[in-house]
Amino acid sequence: MKLSYETLDNKDFWESKGVKLPSYDVREITRKTVASPRWVHFGIGNIFRIFIGGIADKLISEKLLDRGITCVETFDYDVVDKIYKPFDNLVLAATLHQDGRRDFSILGSLSEALKADTKDGSAMKRLEEIFTNRELQLVSFTITEKGYALKGADGNYLPYVKNDIENGPDRCVGAMAIVTSMLYRRFKAGATPLALVSMDNVSQNGKKLRESVLEMTEKWIEKGFLDKDFLSYVSDEKKVAFPWSMIDKITPRPGDALSKDLKDMGIEDMDVLVTSKKTYIAPFVNAEAPQYLVIEDSFPNGRPHFEKAGVFMTDRETVNKSERMKVTVCLNPIHTALCTYDCLLGYTFFADGMKDPELSKLAKQLGYVEGLPVVEDPKILSPKAFLDEVLNVRFPNAYMGDTSARIAVDISQMVGIRFGHTIKEHIKTDGTDKLVALPLAIAGWLRYLLAVDDNGKKFELSPDPMLKELTDLLSDVRLGDSDSVKDHLKPILSNKNIFGLDLYSTELGNKVETMVKELVEGPGAVRNTLKKYLS
Repeated sequence: MKLSYETLDNKDFWESKGVKLPSYDVREITRKTVASPRWVHFGIGNIFRIFIGGIADKLISEKLLDRGITCVETFDYDVVDKIYKPFDNLVLAATLHQDGRRDFSILGSLSEALKADTKDGSAMKRLEEIFTNRELQLVSFTITEKGYALKGADGNYLPYVKNDIENGPDRCVGAMAIVTSMLYRRFKAGATPLALVSMDNVSQNGKKLRESVLEMTEKWIEKGFLDKDFLSYVSDEKKVAFPWSMIDKITPRPGDALSKDLKDMGIEDMDVLVTSKKTYIAPFVNAEAPQYLVIEDSFPNGRPHFEKAGVFMTDRETVNKSERMKVTVCLNPIHTALCTYDCLLGYTFFADGMKDPELSKLAKQLGYVEGLPVVEDPKILSPKAFLDEVLNVRFPNAYMGDTSARIAVDISQMVGIRFGHTIKEHIKTDGTDKLVALPLAIAGWLRYLLAVDDNGKKFELSPDPMLKELTDLLSDVRLGDSDSVKDHLKPILSNKNIFGLDLYSTELGNKVETMVKELVEGPGAVRNTLKKYLS
C-alpha cells in the first residue's frame, strides 16, 4: 500500500497497522488552501513536517483551522519532487517513545508544495498570487541559521547574496531575497499586514530575519529596483511583524531500521533518500514525543489558534528567556558537551553515551550545578522540570537513533551562545574559578578536533565552517605528547568570535589548557581525565 490520497480511503489497512488517519477531508482542505492560502512556510524538511505540520493537523482535526500550509522550498528542490509530490504532500509521522512504543499517524495538513525557483515562471507567478492574497496571515520559516545569513565570517556578502543584490527581485535565488521580493509584491497589491515568523533554533530569530529582510530592501532601493515607500511598510511592525520564537523537538534523520519496519508492515516506497543537496529525507519522519514552541504573540493580520495545539503564546521577553534557558543551560550545551566525548569514547548513538557513568555525571554537573543557578526563569516553563525531562526522558531515548556525529555539526558556530553566555553569567555572580564541567566541555571539543579517539583510532570529524582553520591550528598537537600542546590553543581560546569573550580574561583559559594536556597524554587519557574531574 502506497501513501497517497487514494489509499487514505482504505481505512481497514491503515487501522490494522496502527496508523491513525486524518479525521478530516484532506482533499477539501487542500482545495480551500489552494484557493485562498493563509499560512506559508519556507524550509520544508523534517522538523517542519512532523512538528509544524502536526500543529496544523491538530487544529484542522479540531475544526479550529479550515486550511493547511503552503510549503515553499528555496534550497533543495529534490524535497518537493521526490518526497512531497509523489506522496500527495502527505506525511507518515512516527513518534518514538523512550519505552519503545511507536505512534504512527498520517498528516494531511501540508496542502501545496512549491519550488521557489525564479527560473520557473509559473511557480513564481503562483508564489506571487499567494503573497498578494489579503487573507494570508503568516509566513513561517525553518531554513536553519545559514538561511538568514547575508554575509560570511569575513564580513563580505556571500556570493549568491551579492548576485541577488545585483540581479534584483525578479532573478534572485536566496530565501531572504525571495521573501523580500514577495513582500514587495504584497506592498504593491495593497500593503496588507503580515507576520513573518522564524521557527528556527536560533537566538533572537525574529530579529535576525527582520535585519536580513530590511538589508535586502535597502540594497534594492539603492539599486533602484524598489520604491522607497516600501521600506516604511516593511519597517513598521504593525504592518509587517517579525515575532520571535523558541522551538524544541529532537528530530533525527529518518532511520533505516524504521524504513525497513514500515516496508515489512506492507507500506511501499518508504526508502530514505539523500538528495543532491545532502538532505536526508523520506516519506516518513521520526521524532521524539516532547515538543515545545513558544511564540511572541504579534500577528497584525490574525493567526491560527496556536495555543489550542500546545503552543505557548507570550511576549518577546518571555520568548527570549525560554530560548536562553534551552540554548544556554538546559539542553544544547549538554548536547554539545557530550557529543564530542561520545566520539572520543566510541559511542555512535547519543543515547548510548548517556549510559556512560562519567558522561552522565558531566551532563548533570553542567546542567544542575553550573547551569541552573545562573539561568533566568521564563515562568511559562520550569527550567528544573525541563532539565529533568531532558536528562531522564529525552536524551536516554535509545529508539531515536540520533547520532553524536549529527549533533557535532557546526560546533564552532554554537559554543559562543551555548557555553559563552553561562560563563559571562558566572563572571557577573560567583566567578569562574569553581567551574569544572564547562571547561571540561570546551577541552573535550578541542580534543575531539584532533580526530583521534581515546584508543588512538582515527575518526571523521563532522562538518563545520571553521574546521580547516581549527584543525590547522591544532595540527602539531599529538596524542601521547602533552608538551606538544604548547601555545596552540591560545588563538582559539582567546577568540571572541568563537566564545563571545577571551577565555584568558578568566581562569578558564589556563584551566582548559591544563585539561587538554591531560586529555592527550595517551590512549585512555580521555577516560582518566573525566574520572579525575568528575569523581
